[in-house]
Amino acid sequence: MSDTRVSLPGSLAGQFIVLIGLMGAGKSNLGRRLAAATSLPFKDSDNEVEAAAGCSIEEIFEQYGEQEFRDGERKVISRLFDGEPSVMATGGGAFMDPETRSMIKERGVSIWLRADLDLLNRRTQGRSHRPLLKNGNGRDILAKLIEERYPVYGEADIIFDVSDEPAPESAERLASALLAYGEE
Repeated sequence: MSDTRVSLPGSLAGQFIVLIGLMGAGKSNLGRRLAAATSLPFKDSDNEVEAAAGCSIEEIFEQYGEQEFRDGERKVISRLFDGEPSVMATGGGAFMDPETRSMIKERGVSIWLRADLDLLNRRTQGRSHRPLLKNGNGRDILAKLIEERYPVYGEADIIFDVSDEPAPESAERLASALLAYGEE
């Protein structure tokens, strides 16, 4: 995929392409690949939040709590929307915030990277930088997040099913789904 370039249809000109989904769905990996294919910059809202706060997301959660993190995340995403259009990977909970969701709907094309529990569990096991998975059984926590978040994620413009296929193949399918959406 990194060698393949795609031209976005005019209907997507000036739009942000915003990837949403649970941790482990591949937002950052596929986002970088999609950005390279579309010649758009890539932005990861989690990285931007850490840069703005001067500490890790885990530290924000520990020191200030999840609500403070979500407030900061909303401000950072708003700031990113003031910049040039890009492919943006958001944190798993960003789309759950009504204000953030409204911004995304207004300024971008949202793509839900939908993955099943087994895949998410495999991809997040042993990752120590996931604050929401630190307090209990990771699989159980992911199952609860799926139950809470998937109905809201379903409001995305594009629903893209993630599988265990190699990332370049997923990225190619994702680019095709975006092009098809833009040509509707």
